[in-house]
Amino acid sequence: MRNTFIVFQREMASYFATPLAYVFIVIFLALSGALTFFAGGFFESDQASLITFFNFHGWLYLILIPAISMRLWAEERRNGTIELLMTLPVTLMQAILGKFLAAWCFAGVALGLTFPVWITVNYLGEPDNGVILAGYFGSLLMAGGFLAIGSFVSALTKNQVIAFVVAAAICFLFIAMGTSVVINAFAEWAPGWLMDFIRSLSFSDHYAAIVRGKLDLRDVFYFVSIIVLFLFLNGIAVERSKASS
Repeated sequence: MRNTFIVFQREMASYFATPLAYVFIVIFLALSGALTFFAGGFFESDQASLITFFNFHGWLYLILIPAISMRLWAEERRNGTIELLMTLPVTLMQAILGKFLAAWCFAGVALGLTFPVWITVNYLGEPDNGVILAGYFGSLLMAGGFLAIGSFVSALTKNQVIAFVVAAAICFLFIAMGTSVVINAFAEWAPGWLMDFIRSLSFSDHYAAIVRGKLDLRDVFYFVSIIVLFLFLNGIAVERSKASS
């Protein structure tokens, strides 16, 4: 864990050494606030709830999370520092975990800075703070899933723009599988078992259940499984890039 923490510190320092961290945080806070209070009709609903706030997170993460993850390995490959990293007394899994946890922690900081929205809803009414806390937990899990996918894609290319576009596209598929448009399109011809399988892969359905305060271990396990799977694929991608270099 010590080596993982060293990589974690290195990555966190690199985030805040560039304007990327501050731009990401400002954009995330501005968009989440604007979408909640204006586009989401927060005041018109006349309810002390942050359901609207959390409902937009999947679509916000669709753009902003790949912007964080695109540099995790693509930048290392472009600068040729991935070979240097691998010569350090750090295992591949320690490097992957350190980078991923740093990106996840950074996303958690951005999410945590939305606390004024929580304070606002408590000032205006009497919300169920347990449900809100579950919503934050679900949002953090979904961010972790997106980051694992983005980290894997970043390990496949030296080009950060390509890493961003491909990661956003894959994340969109995981979000879109739970929308009514996709479900209705498949319902016309697909058998029931295939419909259930598609729903089971959707980020939207698992996330929505947590946001409603229904903290089912199956939903938590789903996001953890996605993270583990794509970090495993991340390791394979890095190994292949080392072999080809």
